[in-house]
Amino acid sequence: MSIPSRDAAEEELVSLLAMRFVPGLGNRTAQRLMNQIGSAAGVFHASPTELDALGLPAHVVRALCTGTSFEQALQEAEAARQKGAVCLTFQDPRYPERLREIFDPPLLLYAMGDISLLDADLVGVVGSRRPTAYGRAMALRLSTDLAAHGLGIISGLARGIDAAAHQGALDANGKTIAVMGSGIDVVYPAENKKLYEAIAAKGLLLSEFSLGTFPAPQNFPIRNRIISGLSAGVLVVEAAEHSGSLITARLAMEQNREVFAVPGSVTNKNSWGPHLLIKQGAKLVQDWQDVLEDLPSQVRMRLLESSSQNGLEKNFASPAASRASLFAESLSETERGIYDLLKVEEAVHIDEVLTALPNLSSSEVLASLLELEFKSLIRQLPGKNFVKTF
Repeated sequence: MSIPSRDAAEEELVSLLAMRFVPGLGNRTAQRLMNQIGSAAGVFHASPTELDALGLPAHVVRALCTGTSFEQALQEAEAARQKGAVCLTFQDPRYPERLREIFDPPLLLYAMGDISLLDADLVGVVGSRRPTAYGRAMALRLSTDLAAHGLGIISGLARGIDAAAHQGALDANGKTIAVMGSGIDVVYPAENKKLYEAIAAKGLLLSEFSLGTFPAPQNFPIRNRIISGLSAGVLVVEAAEHSGSLITARLAMEQNREVFAVPGSVTNKNSWGPHLLIKQGAKLVQDWQDVLEDLPSQVRMRLLESSSQNGLEKNFASPAASRASLFAESLSETERGIYDLLKVEEAVHIDEVLTALPNLSSSEVLASLLELEFKSLIRQLPGKNFVKTF
């Protein structure tokens, strides 16, 4: 069975899509067939006898020989084009080399945005969907700093640490890739719609799931191998005992990637995962330099060359950190007093600030808090709670 197409690449793409729509034909079996026969198009050219000899169930052989899934494949390819997505087959020269190295690589990727980012040096940043203020601030700070110095940030577009990691990279005008556990056209969670749109415009959205795929729970562990596979290392910020972030870290170890972890309070359940990883040999991370020090030498060389070209080698601090330092030096006495009371690791209610500074009126405190927010030194949380940013 074959399809009319403009060229071999088009036929290979549609054939691969058609294989994905064959019931009972999973990724690993499809990979085995392509390795044995040579291509997805070749699978559909094979005779029933050849396919049967490869140990396929009768209903799979029948579907491959009749080509009943081709119409659905053609519709999928056209829908992807209309949505601005590019389909990358395993044979496509744009398919990322790092991903080819892993066990069970995706045979097809849907990409929307800047495809050149697939060749960038990347660090995965993952963690809890319900982070503490400290965890969110650390993810934002580290991602901003790493992105400002040339590393791309790859994460899963989930709420919490993932969203903070992507936002940090965008704040630094850096590179970021979101690997989705749904179809590339399905925004999940809905609260990240603006972030999704920003990444589509300035970064790259990536998925191996067909268009319209619902974000089922089993999809997320599957997509985690792509996050770790594309990364030079994976950084875990906060993760509870059974967090999916620990799956990503384990996959990174299996794929011979570096693993990094940010320590936290021993009384916080979200610190369980990072502390376990540190016990197992993960690099303890306090700032972005801890990450760069343990990356492969060729990655560090490329970053150093990039830093030299951009004039960063003399001042290895992120733009956000530089601004924060400048603002901190120009604080008024009132702003300094309030700033010193606030914490990074936990929120402080405005009533606590007023109690600690009885010489200041509530209007003075509110004005100073607003000014500190304008200077990006603090952030207001719901309920009139405030935390320091980095």
